[in-house]
Amino acid sequence: MDKTKKNKIISDLAEQGIHTTIIGIISSIVLAAIKGIAGVLGNSYALIADAIESTSDVFTSIIVLAGLKIAKRPADETHPYGHGKAEPFAGLLVASALFLAAIIIIVQSIHEIITPHHAPAPFTLIILVAVVITKEILFRFIIKVGDSVDSVAVKNDAWHHRSDAITSGFAFIGIAIALIGGAGYEEADDYAALCASAIIIFNAYRLFKPALFEIMDTAPSPEVIKKVIETSLMVDGVVAIDKCFARKMGFQYYVDMHVIVDGNISVHKGHEISHSVKDKLLDSFKNISDVLVHIEPATEERLMRKHILEQKMQVNKKNN
Repeated sequence: MDKTKKNKIISDLAEQGIHTTIIGIISSIVLAAIKGIAGVLGNSYALIADAIESTSDVFTSIIVLAGLKIAKRPADETHPYGHGKAEPFAGLLVASALFLAAIIIIVQSIHEIITPHHAPAPFTLIILVAVVITKEILFRFIIKVGDSVDSVAVKNDAWHHRSDAITSGFAFIGIAIALIGGAGYEEADDYAALCASAIIIFNAYRLFKPALFEIMDTAPSPEVIKKVIETSLMVDGVVAIDKCFARKMGFQYYVDMHVIVDGNISVHKGHEISHSVKDKLLDSFKNISDVLVHIEPATEERLMRKHILEQKMQVNKKNN
């Protein structure tokens, strides 16, 4: 598969993420306005805190949108490996924004707890039910796209919507307790906002890790490496795979391999085998952008290495 087709795949994947992110931005703007107005009129800080969370959704989704647009740019002279790192960087910013939103909610909730105020208005419960349903639908829609394009930024954006649904759910519980309990339970929705902030912090930490790992070129899952090795072993002339490394760059993987071949073949033949391995991987995996193959001779010492023997056993099992 040539570079033009690979660039088209990257662009298409990014466009899917961009489309869902725009939908999320529009939805968050509408919901933030509704919750903010209802929170002020209904005397509910839990709902106001929820509006703050939705407002942060708007800004983080814009960050994701910018990251995806940069990530889909093809490689150039100054960025020979492309611009894919913009995508996990956007994911880091989204996770950091979640931390910040949680801190703001905690501070304001504590202030509301120590400040006497009236119980929230009953109509705020209706608003919250609609918000929870809307945000959960958004989460399921966006996380599905995030998984399909393997984008940490899009997946983090989806979980931002799930966090919004969680804060709305806690707000509903808090307001319901305040209304049912009556006098003395006015702060229940503020405590609910505090509980929601703890959930948001947990989600932020969970989302921060994969984005950071991707920026640090952490190896992909063992399943990815296993599939790459199995596919490479199908190429004629490949005796075994000694080493296989991969790193994710936005929507694509870059692979480095040490391929073992018969030590008695010519340099030209070894070069042909390396190109065959590269072509096989590029054709078999739409998310592999480039493969660097190093050819090694099949010495007795190499062939007796533990991981090489395991490869042979797996190949024999498949053949039998």
